[in-house]
This record gives sequence, structure tokens and C-alpha cells, in this order.
Amino acid sequence: MSQYYDLDDQTLWNPSNGVSRLFMSQVGVYQAELGMPSGIGAMQADECQIDPIVFKAFVDALLTWHRRTSHAVMVALSEGFIATVLVLAERAGIEVNWQSAGSAEVAGLKDVQVPTAWDPSEGEWAAAVQQKSRELGRFMAA
Repeated sequence: MSQYYDLDDQTLWNPSNGVSRLFMSQVGVYQAELGMPSGIGAMQADECQIDPIVFKAFVDALLTWHRRTSHAVMVALSEGFIATVLVLAERAGIEVNWQSAGSAEVAGLKDVQVPTAWDPSEGEWAAAVQQKSRELGRFMAA
């Protein structure tokens, strides 16, 4: 069995039920963490719709949140979810705002671990996140 993540009549992702259930649980976690909706609708009859406008705002906020932390455990816990969301955004034709995420560095870090595990430059950070997303996308059936 599988479920469908659709944008209008285009299927962006068709994961198994177990993967979808875990992903939707994580959507709820990050909606609460960011204090905003994700744009990923409720799963009904094995299908959900993605609202591209709300989803774009969520993805941009998620990247900014991720860039603001240098806590190794938080980074590790969030990397897979962020990579998955970026694959969906790319398939939806959504251009994410890497510039806004980069400005989070100026705004100050949050959830810092001392000493920090990894403090890449802006270019290194964006490249690493994009690479993880590309790698994961190969395993996400549409």
C-alpha cells in the first residue's frame, strides 16, 4: 500500500504507508516547532494535497530554523526531514529562499551546543543541505 502527496493532479511523492505515517508525524512536529502550517493537507483516502503557497513559506521558515541551530543532535534529527521537504519543493517547482535562511546567521544562533559540532560557511551549509536532498530524491518514487 502507498499514499500520494499531490499538487493539483501531479503526484510529487508516492511513499509506502509506513514512511508516509512517519513523515506526517514529523510534519506535525515541525509545524509546532515553527508555529505555522506546512501546507501539507490531511491524508484522506491515501491522498493529500499540498498548498504551494503555504508550503513555500513553511520550507523557507524550516531552512531558516535549521540554519539558526548548531546543536549537533538537533541538526542530525532534522536533516532527513528537511531533505525530504526539499525534494517535494523541487518537484512542486517551488523556489526556496536560501537567502533568507542565510540571514539567520546574522540574527543569531539558537539552540547552540558548545563547542559547536559544525559551523560551515553559508555556501557550505546550503551545498550540504542541497546534496542531501538530491541523494534522497533518488529514493522517493513519484
